[in-house]
Amino acid sequence: MAEISPFASPNEAGQKRTTMRDLPTGTVTLLFTDIEGSTHLLQQLGECYAGVLTECRELLRDAFSRHHGYEVDTQGDAFFVAFTRASDAVSAAVAAQRALASHNFAEGVAVAVRMSLHTGEPSVVAEGYIGLDVHHAARIMSVGHGGQVLLSQTTRDLVEHDLPDGVSLLDLGEHHLKDLQRPSHLYQLVIVGLPADFPPLKTLDSRPNNLPVQLTPLIGREKEVSAVQNLLQREDVRLVTLTGPGGTGKTRLGLQVAAELSDLFTDGVFFVNLAPTGQLRAGSERRRADGGSVDFMPEAQTTCDQPRGAASASRARVCCPSFSVARSYLPDRADRVLALCGGQSLSSTSQGSEVRFPDNTRQCSCHCRDLYAAGWVTTGD
Repeated sequence: MAEISPFASPNEAGQKRTTMRDLPTGTVTLLFTDIEGSTHLLQQLGECYAGVLTECRELLRDAFSRHHGYEVDTQGDAFFVAFTRASDAVSAAVAAQRALASHNFAEGVAVAVRMSLHTGEPSVVAEGYIGLDVHHAARIMSVGHGGQVLLSQTTRDLVEHDLPDGVSLLDLGEHHLKDLQRPSHLYQLVIVGLPADFPPLKTLDSRPNNLPVQLTPLIGREKEVSAVQNLLQREDVRLVTLTGPGGTGKTRLGLQVAAELSDLFTDGVFFVNLAPTGQLRAGSERRRADGGSVDFMPEAQTTCDQPRGAASASRARVCCPSFSVARSYLPDRADRVLALCGGQSLSSTSQGSEVRFPDNTRQCSCHCRDLYAAGWVTTGD
């Protein structure tokens, strides 16, 4: 399963070490951490994982407290810490990575922690910090790799001439992050004696996609996003449709799921907007796809070019909103798309639950507050 930042929804309650009235206000630097591959580590260690997690937490907390960090939240293996000075945040991250690298964990395992630093002016409420800066910091962390420390442009500008000894900055360029309208210029801390070469960042830019940029974060739909993700990640589910009244956010939810799963679908995620096509015409131009054909209205063919080219890919996902414009068209064509694309998954939205799908499928479903998500499982009949 794709790993999701536990702080993607910063308002979720966790273990808070600092009372909210003690949190610094104004301009603060936010530090997020997360163990990479924690699920695999848990499966590998079994009951010993609890001891390794405790050791990791102790090392991190010691580094953060020595550099004047305020622990805002702790969830599972992840930390959310605030600093009044950006230079303290950098020093804490460097100290934490060095401590993790030199520590001998139980069972001889290596614990790789990814970290992010972003400076902004989040608001303080009863639950802690809220605001776009919190989401920005969490999103930066989610694209990194274990052992990597990523900085936003704002934090980099503040610490460029005040770095700890043996530490430098590597310019990683601009990247599009999930939920953020503008690209983010990211930097990496290069720490002498520690690994500095990492795979490409797991941003939207690293996977083929044509997902439209969303102007605002998706807030309050965390459970729905998780439920649909779980359906799409099931090995026996190839097609998921969201049904519900117009205006309930079906397309927005589908796009969010597509962005969240971009790491899992290594050959890309693609958006095919059928909403403007009206009623599909029987004589529409045919498009070839890996030896087969898929019919779309001419108006939709431009957006279909990328998923059509990825049809033979091993892992790709296509998001098609407004399938309700083609209810009679769907059973044959959806079945044909899935048959042509061996590793491709398809999600759709519709305003009516009357959409009919191929006969050789069965349904698994979940209710998503005003929406109905159904996974269609090929039975092989």
